[in-house]
Amino acid sequence: MTFLQTERQDSILVLTMNQPETRNALTGNTAVDEFVRICAEVTHDRSIRVVVLTGAGPVFSSGGNVKDMQRYERDAITTEAIREEYRNGIQRLPKALYNLDVPVICAVNGPAIGAGLDLACMCDVRIASEKATFAESFVKVGIVPGDGGAWLLPRAVGMSRACEMAFTGDALTAQEALARGLVSRVVAHDALMHESLRLAARIAANPGAVLRMTKRLLREGERSSLESLLELSASYQAIAHTTADHREAVRAFIEKRSPVFD
Repeated sequence: MTFLQTERQDSILVLTMNQPETRNALTGNTAVDEFVRICAEVTHDRSIRVVVLTGAGPVFSSGGNVKDMQRYERDAITTEAIREEYRNGIQRLPKALYNLDVPVICAVNGPAIGAGLDLACMCDVRIASEKATFAESFVKVGIVPGDGGAWLLPRAVGMSRACEMAFTGDALTAQEALARGLVSRVVAHDALMHESLRLAARIAANPGAVLRMTKRLLREGERSSLESLLELSASYQAIAHTTADHREAVRAFIEKRSPVFD
């Protein structure tokens, strides 16, 4: 059984984690392989402008499969083998999803726990159901964020709040997550996908190539100097000015009509 269910709505790709029996756990299954494969497909499919990610069932994602972790002791797996398992397993997920050029909206339908929270932080926009909760809970099971959470979470909520969440493992309600900037809005549970898709449609109405370049600039801006980012911005802008979408947008603005992009 596949982990990710896909649905195409014009230029929007909806990904649904569909293993509610495991609370959409990200380890002990094919989740990482499927995410990596689909991210590669999206990168090469220029007709996709937005991705929406959500979970089936009452939980967004429980993160790592804790029951599966018993095998480390049972099978006497060495520390070096575990290290390589992380490198070649769950750590491939942030490299694929966080670096995806297409805007990604995360529709958090329920608890986002441990690596499930970090998965949400790999996305660009987070919309929470009123039933959502968020916990950087690795410390509760005696491990550290092994999937990049120590890099992702401070960028989402700031270092002090990230430290509090990681050191306590305590969960935030949807409203607390909103107050901390972890999510951009909280909506009624039954309206979650409607609101997420409505936002996706507003984004997808814009030129696909420019959306990808804009996201790349935002990502590069997190770790570049202003001077470096200005140079990259100038290069991207030179490309944007030569596109048919730009010419159409300018004509539509002057003619006071809605643009029609390829």
